[in-house]
Amino acid sequence: MAVTFGCSLPTAGALASPENLRSLAQRAEDLGFDSVWVSDHVVVPRHVESFYPYAPDGVPTFRPDLPYFEPLAALNFLAGCTQRVRLGTHVLILPYRNPVVTAKTLATLDVLSGGRVILGAGVGWMEEEFLALGLDTYHQRGAVTDDYIRLFKELWTKDEPEFHGEHYQVSGIGFEPKPVQKPHLPIWIGGHTGPAIRRAAQLGDGWMPIGLRPPAILEPEELAVKIARLRTLTVRAGRPENAVAVCFSTGVTFNDTPGPSRQLVTGRPEQIAADLRQYQDLGVENFIFNFPGADSAAGIQESMERFSREVMPLIPQG
Repeated sequence: MAVTFGCSLPTAGALASPENLRSLAQRAEDLGFDSVWVSDHVVVPRHVESFYPYAPDGVPTFRPDLPYFEPLAALNFLAGCTQRVRLGTHVLILPYRNPVVTAKTLATLDVLSGGRVILGAGVGWMEEEFLALGLDTYHQRGAVTDDYIRLFKELWTKDEPEFHGEHYQVSGIGFEPKPVQKPHLPIWIGGHTGPAIRRAAQLGDGWMPIGLRPPAILEPEELAVKIARLRTLTVRAGRPENAVAVCFSTGVTFNDTPGPSRQLVTGRPEQIAADLRQYQDLGVENFIFNFPGADSAAGIQESMERFSREVMPLIPQG
């Protein structure tokens, strides 16, 4: 089973700049990474009470006065800066945007990039951001996301698309261009909860949870249970058991002198590779990494180079 490696790019915070995005994406491509990924927030409210699912205390660390690039605009920029590397959203919050406009933007990006787009799709977690965008769908965001995914597929694959969902209806239109990738660009579902796994099983081409960030730990034993659940639900949805590719996203931290209580995917290159092989043995086919120990673009690039040179060769391919 071939394994792919992706890396997250800094589209938010102090490191978000055209120069950093361009240089890191081009270096990722040169180093043999298969994909680069950008995240999504449109606005960052100054007061947030919603629970952030990737921090132990549920408190988000975003700063509202720092840049946060719009992900589809950022990927369009990166498409022009690169030749081979795939371009992904990790994840695009589908309820935030008009679905027909989003489908057109993604299809256009797929055409202009030569078929390199992966749609990582999510439902969102911040009610305050929904309200700031004038949306009253926070509590229906799962059903809205399901509706929009089905609409995307209709628009991307049908010559005369027609859709009558609970949250959107369309008929009597032409929709061109279609994506280069057939039948449509891949849709990978974000999230580690039961509804996210169900969504991936029914509608996704991939499942991409974030792990090793409390409370979403997803150590191998826990992830194995969730993958088994994914496979069961996929068959129940009338699809082949392995129809949904499994991705795992986490941070990688190099530490040549780790202590006795070493965390997963932290330590020397051979230890990191051994940890990743545990996930590979579970059926993980795709990895997405960030490098949380790096506080500069140069530091991120150094970690990317070390990962490519010292970890990638230790992961079996095929």
